[in-house]
Amino acid sequence: MPDFAFNVLESFGTISEADNGWKKELTIVSWNEREPKYDIRSWSPNKERMGRGITLSKSELIKLKTLLNHLPI
Repeated sequence: MPDFAFNVLESFGTISEADNGWKKELTIVSWNEREPKYDIRSWSPNKERMGRGITLSKSELIKLKTLLNHLPI
């Protein structure tokens, strides 16, 4: 697997936390020194490891917010 770099620039909060301390968070991450994106994924307690997740541009996040606001919850 090729090496990649990431930099967590901001964390907006925890969505959930597993018993092992990993937290699913909404963050802004720069992957391989590219433009930062919004990101939802699980992170180890020290943010050295991550699980699978989803990365969104600002326009995609706005669309997701609109869709979530219309859910009948």
